[in-house]
Amino acid sequence: MSKKYSKNPNKTSKNQVIFGIHSVKAALLNKKRTHKELILQENINFPIEKFKSNIKKIKLLDQKQFKKLFGNEQSTQGVVLITEDFLRPSLEEFLQIENKKNKSIILVLDQITDPQNIGSIMRSCALFDCKGIVVSKDNSPELTPSLLKAASGAAEIVNYFKETNIRRSLLNFKKKGYWIYGFDGSSNSKSDLKFEKKSVLVFGSEGKGIRDLIKKECDIFVKLKTQDVSKFQIDSLNVSNATSIALHEYYKI
Repeated sequence: MSKKYSKNPNKTSKNQVIFGIHSVKAALLNKKRTHKELILQENINFPIEKFKSNIKKIKLLDQKQFKKLFGNEQSTQGVVLITEDFLRPSLEEFLQIENKKNKSIILVLDQITDPQNIGSIMRSCALFDCKGIVVSKDNSPELTPSLLKAASGAAEIVNYFKETNIRRSLLNFKKKGYWIYGFDGSSNSKSDLKFEKKSVLVFGSEGKGIRDLIKKECDIFVKLKTQDVSKFQIDSLNVSNATSIALHEYYKI
């Protein structure tokens, strides 16, 4: 099923592989992308007719062929899209856009390496109008198929910035009027979540928390108020759950 396509000014010529029904649907709805091939396992319920005009090639494979190429259906849901990634703004370009808004929220994830967690966080960002996540270039995953699947389409609208120096990014945010909130479970952290309209929320890895170098740039330390069940070895929320709660609190202001 081949189609004729006009050149897309947003394309990067960098191929991206996306797994999963929701993530693939979201990518197909993104007009900034140029799609090369949609590969489906037979008998998978996917609305081909709705999207076929946007795709150069559609291939149907039986279960054996599909598994040989892409592994267990559980990880892909029987749906794979090969598409060109689209041009995304630099962090500086993104801040120029955000500065025009009355409210702006940015997440900084310090040393969080699990793609499932980051994908889940990205989904929460999409739901609570946070358009930017900043991570460390050296210690964070790429936008892999598993991360994109966990994001469930959110990677189409949430920017993922891999920065060489997070501390420098925080200093830049401050210059542009942002308040930096470090989420930390220590005794001197505040438990009332009152955010400024321009806020950066910093979360560290589970167990290690935010690095000391990054803590030095935080204006306020906060912690989520929770029930004390430490006697059962439960002392913190999963980082994706914690970010969802914090983003929801910000979204209400």
